[in-house]
Amino acid sequence: MTLVHATSMVIGIIVGASIFIQPSEITRLVPSTLGLMLVWLAAGALTLCGALVCAELSAVFPDTGGVYVFLKKIFSPALGFLWGWGMFWSVHSGIIAAIAVILARYVAYFTPLGENAVRAVAVVAILGLSFLNYMGVKQGSLVQVILTAAKLVAVGAMILLIFIAGGAAHRALPPSPAPSPIPISAYGLAIAAGLFAFGGWHMVTYSAGETHDPKRNIPRALLIGVLAVTGIYMLLNAAYVYVLPLSQVATSTRIAADATERVLGTRAGGAIAVLVICSALGALNGIILAGPRVYYAMAQDGLAFHWLASVDTKRQTPHLAIGAQGIWSCVLVVTNSYRELFSRVVYTEWLFFSLLAAGLFVLRQRGGYQPRFLARGYAVVAVLFILASLGIVLNQVRANPRGSALGLGLILLGLPVYFVWSHQPSRKAAADAHH
Repeated sequence: MTLVHATSMVIGIIVGASIFIQPSEITRLVPSTLGLMLVWLAAGALTLCGALVCAELSAVFPDTGGVYVFLKKIFSPALGFLWGWGMFWSVHSGIIAAIAVILARYVAYFTPLGENAVRAVAVVAILGLSFLNYMGVKQGSLVQVILTAAKLVAVGAMILLIFIAGGAAHRALPPSPAPSPIPISAYGLAIAAGLFAFGGWHMVTYSAGETHDPKRNIPRALLIGVLAVTGIYMLLNAAYVYVLPLSQVATSTRIAADATERVLGTRAGGAIAVLVICSALGALNGIILAGPRVYYAMAQDGLAFHWLASVDTKRQTPHLAIGAQGIWSCVLVVTNSYRELFSRVVYTEWLFFSLLAAGLFVLRQRGGYQPRFLARGYAVVAVLFILASLGIVLNQVRANPRGSALGLGLILLGLPVYFVWSHQPSRKAAADAHH
């Protein structure tokens, strides 16, 4: 992958379906135009902190596996294993299943589909994109560039149309009521919701081993991608509030469609459905491309079934890891179990993210590490990101203590598996041979 491919992957994964839904949740918490824009700016800035942390670590460890490699080499193979364990069984596969179902529901806009048919379309999408990525990283990343470009053109066209043709709708808006004080806690919850709309920024690190000059291109892709997405998100939200009253933004279940239909009429519904399908395809392709590289790296270290490290001799892709991920994601779609798994476990990602930021201090303490992109400011960036990550975790625990405990328990269930697995002589020999 080149810089263009890697940047397309960052943007394509982040800009999924959530930006067409999530603004309503944030506006409910912060019913103020200025407050809304500040929340998205803050979420983008904190995501940039995370991207800078990953950029630093990618320059130190430019290996296939990304976050798994960082956790393993800085802290412990056990922590790296827990990341991969959670990825395969719930977080990563759950995201694939969830986005595939969203995609299928928007396909249903054009042709009526029952619940079973929606799941069938989601399964076909997962298997089709998995096969595409089996064919080669060049093919998968080329499609990623095409889908991301199409998505950006469509989003840009929507923003321009709303601002150019939305003058009458803007003038017809009722006067905004006098703003009432918004508590700091509401801003905190809103920023956390915004950060979820930026999710997936770290996944480009998984494919470092297949990226040209990863020490240079992975960090640049992270920075360019996150800055671009922050700009896109702020422009989209500005477009929403330009033609819709805040009260409608806060209650809408399909904000992009409502804003576009206010300007262009109901005929715009099909265009928005196509935009969401294209957006979901781009996110799905990038996520399917990224995940198997972690399972491949784990298998090379003797921490997963050895066959997951198999590489197709002709296409040079981890074909069995791609297949395993695709099959398990389809199982989650068919059984509808991805919702419960994903909602319980997704917050634990942020525990690992806080550890990544703390890892910069660990590396500095060991010696031999000099900040490359952050210079003297690495401590401020790392501390800000640690606080943001822990804030999300504490907020989730407070909102749903039982579900949070179950989610953490599912992740920690990997520890006994790790100790049994890593102490088998054949696994230790395989890991030693790899290293």
